[in-house]
This record gives sequence, C-alpha cells and structure tokens, in this order.
Amino acid sequence: MLDIKAIRDDSSAFVKGLQRRGMTEAQDLIGALLEQDKALRDLLVRLQEGQARRNEASKLIGQAKAKKDEAQAVSLMAEVAGLKESIQQGEARQRELEEALKNALAVIPNIPADDVPDGADEGANVPVAARAFGKPPGINNPRQHFEIGEALGQMDFERAAKVSGARFVYLKGDLAKLERALGAFMLDSHTLKFGYTEMAPPVLVQDAALFGTNQLPKFADDLFFTTTEPRLGLIPTAEVSLTNYVADEILGEAELPLRFTAFTPCFRAEAGAAGRDTRGMIRMHQFSKVELVSITTPAQSNAEHERMTDAAQEILKKLDLAHRVVTLCTGDMGFGAKKTYDIEVWLPGQNAYREISSCSNCGDFQARRMNTRFRNADGKVQGPVHTLNGSGLAVGRTLVAILENYQQADGSVAIPDVLQPYMGGKKVIEKI
Repeated sequence: MLDIKAIRDDSSAFVKGLQRRGMTEAQDLIGALLEQDKALRDLLVRLQEGQARRNEASKLIGQAKAKKDEAQAVSLMAEVAGLKESIQQGEARQRELEEALKNALAVIPNIPADDVPDGADEGANVPVAARAFGKPPGINNPRQHFEIGEALGQMDFERAAKVSGARFVYLKGDLAKLERALGAFMLDSHTLKFGYTEMAPPVLVQDAALFGTNQLPKFADDLFFTTTEPRLGLIPTAEVSLTNYVADEILGEAELPLRFTAFTPCFRAEAGAAGRDTRGMIRMHQFSKVELVSITTPAQSNAEHERMTDAAQEILKKLDLAHRVVTLCTGDMGFGAKKTYDIEVWLPGQNAYREISSCSNCGDFQARRMNTRFRNADGKVQGPVHTLNGSGLAVGRTLVAILENYQQADGSVAIPDVLQPYMGGKKVIEKI
C-alpha cells in the first residue's frame, strides 16, 4: 500500500509513477486521494478542538458549582453533553473516512523503481545479458511435455478432468517421483547454499493475510475460498504464508534479512486465462512451487533482489537448462512489485522461452499493508521493512522443462545428473 503522507508531500512523483504504469487517470486518482485525506485531517482537527473544549468545560463545571453558580453549571453541562454527542458522531465519521481512504489506497499498484524500463507490455521487457545461461539444445522434431508424459503412461489429464475438471493432472510413477525430487533438490540448494530457512506453512489463510500480500481485494477472482465462516483462502503462492509470518510485528534490525523457503501446493482460479495454455501443465489450478521470501531493511533490499534471483537461477544452472532473465517493464510488472526479474526457461516443444520464476522487490508496499516495521539497535522504530518474493522454482514448469529438454529419440527421458540421487540412482524415465 502506498504511503498517504508521502503522496501528500510529493504528489507529482506518484502521479508520474502511476502514469509510467499506463494509468492515464493517475492525476485524477491522486487528486481524489488527497481530497479524502484532507477531509479526514480536517475532521481530526475538529475532533481535537471539540475534545479540548469538552475537557475545559468539564473543569469549568466544577468551578461553577464551587461558586454555587447553578445557572452556569447547567449551561456548561448542556454544552458538554452536546460536545459528547458531536464527538461520538465525529468519531464514527472518522472511522468511515479512514476505511474509505484505506479501500482507495488498497487498489492502487506500487510505484516502479527508477531503473525499471518503461513500456506497455511484455514486448518492452529488457533482457539482462549478463544473466543469460546456456544454449537451446538441438533436438529433431521435439515433442511437447504432455505428448512425452502421456506416451510414457505417467501423465493423465483425462482422468484428472473426470475427477476435478480442466487444468488438473495425475502424475504417476517416475514423474510423480520426479516432482517430489525436484522440490527436495530445490529446498536443499536454497537452504544449504543460500541460507534460507525451510518452512512448512499453512496453505489456508485468512483474508487479512491475502490483503497483506496484495491478493485482496483486487485479485479475488483468481482465488479459491472455503465456504466456512470466517472463510479461508487457498494460497495462490507460499509468498502469502511466508511473508505474513511477520505481520503486525516490529523486528530488530540485527535479525534482518530474514529468508524463508517452502515447497507447497498452490491454487489459482486462472480467471483471466481463458483460452491460454489449455493443454499441458503450464497453467494449472493446482501446482507445486518452491517459494523464496526475504524480509529486509530498505538499505538491503536491492542487493537481496539480486541474491534471490541468483538463488533461483542456480537451480536451472545445476539442471543445465538454458534460460534467460528479463527485467519486466512498467506495463508488465505485477501489482505489488517495484521491480521484477522474470526467469524464462527454454522449452524445445514450444520453440520458445517461458516464464519459470518471477523475483520481485516490493519495497515497503506489502509491509504497510501488514503493519510490519523494524527498530534499530537503539530501539527506535525506523519504519516499514521491505519484502521480496520469488519462485525458486515453479516445480511443475521445471518438470515440463526437463521432459522437453531431456527427451530422447526412443521416447524416454534422461534424468539430469543432480537429480539422480533423489531418484534412487535412476538415470532414465521409461514407458510403463
């Protein structure tokens, strides 16, 4: 969530930032926020004045009674009663205005960092040449992952549709084991090499948690909810559970950065994905992912963003999968991010690079929504922390990449060397 005080102090910077995101109505939007803010602050001044007068009049009542001036005492008591009612009405109005301002701020995206490239869509994303890795393998007539998996007898979309509908899959045998192996391999890399703390978080969360990591209110249609009261939401990513671990807390500067990782199922309604990636495992309602989350001071977050992207890339490098990294432009960046790197892996069956991870620095945007701050060594509260999140990696898409890049002419799939210990020493996945 944006800081209304910062908007008040330099509204033109926020207008410019939102315009860079393609919001042509930014000037009117910021103007409306400032009007709401002024109405609230004017009301607070009147309430303070009313409370001060009520306190003063209450003291004068005692003085009037001491002087046996009943007429004055009665007049003052009537005034105090009127002030009390007026203040109660004002406080109710204050709550309404605060809620309205919060709701207005809740649907405004983060402001892009200065070094984020401007652009309307993914066509303006900028490759990071220094982060590119490997070359696409030369495979004659490469098949797509779902053709490979079905031919192996270990990937079943038809039965999954019978049970759950579209965008679900059964993995069997070695492919089911490969998914589990990938999760374990990723967690080992992130915990042992990069110092992330492994977590086993809840996958059902309250609305407050989804608000904290900006899934609510704007993206409610992409979520699955229980019918319980109060309702709970299935996490679209472990970012929700891991980041909200520190919600409503004041952290010590010395303990930052905090780094968490988790291997969880994730659930997305994909409300806006009609007609996109309808075949295969690229876009599913249920999928597995290893998530990375960092909680830092403002001074640490830019370096942590690079480090997190390194951690995600390390998985692909160890798997020897060709990939590239792009800096997302202002028009393609997520709602809560101030800067995002997308990692795109080469898929021979699609003859294209496809996203397998997004690593985002959200600055203080989520921390304001979660009310998470930090204090320095002297105990002075410094302000909101910064939060970062990234896929390290999307396990299903990594499985897809292995099937397509390691497919062999006889229909089998070679298992990358680093995964063989996790697969009981097996080197090849063959038809069952």
